[in-house]
Amino acid sequence: MQLEFLLFALILLGVALFHRHTLKVALAGLSALLFYKLFFTADFSLAELLAHEWKSLVNLFGLLLGFAILAKQFELSGIPRMLPKYLPDDWKGGFVLLLLIAVMSSFLDNIAGAMIGGTIALVVFNGKVHIGYLAAIVAASNAGGAGSVVGDTTTTMMWIDGVSALDVTHAYVGSAVAILIFGIIASIQQDKYQRIEKDGLNNVTIDYTKLVAVALVLVGAILANVLLDFPALGVWVAILLATLFTKTPWKEVNHALSGAVFLLALVLCASMMPVNDLPSASWQTTFGLGFVSAVFDNIPLTALALKQGGYDWGILAFSVGFGGSMIWFGSSAGVAISNMFPEAKSVSGWIKNGWHVTLAYIIAFFVMLWVVGWNPTAPHKENVQHHSSE
Repeated sequence: MQLEFLLFALILLGVALFHRHTLKVALAGLSALLFYKLFFTADFSLAELLAHEWKSLVNLFGLLLGFAILAKQFELSGIPRMLPKYLPDDWKGGFVLLLLIAVMSSFLDNIAGAMIGGTIALVVFNGKVHIGYLAAIVAASNAGGAGSVVGDTTTTMMWIDGVSALDVTHAYVGSAVAILIFGIIASIQQDKYQRIEKDGLNNVTIDYTKLVAVALVLVGAILANVLLDFPALGVWVAILLATLFTKTPWKEVNHALSGAVFLLALVLCASMMPVNDLPSASWQTTFGLGFVSAVFDNIPLTALALKQGGYDWGILAFSVGFGGSMIWFGSSAGVAISNMFPEAKSVSGWIKNGWHVTLAYIIAFFVMLWVVGWNPTAPHKENVQHHSSE
């Protein structure tokens, strides 16, 4: 194993073990990796690396902060507080809530979808939410974001990197199968643990100006990506336009800042890996990445796959996105939910009670492979040789 991969593995291990210090771990790891590349790799140039990666990094940074504002605007619109009154009264209410979380996560960041869903669950289940259902909330948010380039950081990265938005949509084949499996099982778990209660959830006022602000941001991201290849610009133009008719929750930028820097550090680390030494892109490799993403952050895994190229992007999006749901710290949505429900911070408890998420991943992956097939695309851009140690 080359030293770059060893350092990268240590960074990911540190992120997995030290959840309260992930930013420090990522920055320390980036510093160590840069030191090695600068002083012990003859063909590495930091200036050339940044010249090649700056646009992707700026786009990702702008989208992460912009989507944090987007999610808060949607929350403040009143829609999340209105949704519970439409839920059925038995286990099917829990299942419909999971479907709503998946839908929200298709146009909100999956972290926001999970947190909104967790907040609703806290209310309608009277504060008693089963760990298996918490795992299902995370799985639903990740499944919902898997086929949308504005629904998950990994798919947004693919979009920024030049992958067509249409090339990830078939991830929803896997997501639909997975939700049917874990959603029904988890909803029955929750119904036996605590039945849904909806008293006192009426008289919610919808703020339509917030919904217009949400729509503006989504349209801005799509138009700027199509016309300028710079979706972050469209997002921030839309946010500024929205200030003309509604209050903007600027505090969300501060809340999202450390997480955005953390993700950028991991992406920059991944960009320095010698991709020719990685296993070739195949459905077998992609299936395995789903389990790897349950332990290590899926952002750097996606960055490596993008640098390598040659994947079926929809199947990869499902694998690294949904696969992270199998353990509580395997995705940002899981970490967010566990902060709301501290009892979820147990690997054994999560696996024991959320076993249906792993079952759903395995079955859904092979159903998706059977339905849509493995259709890898040619590498969508040339790998940059100057910052690898090939």
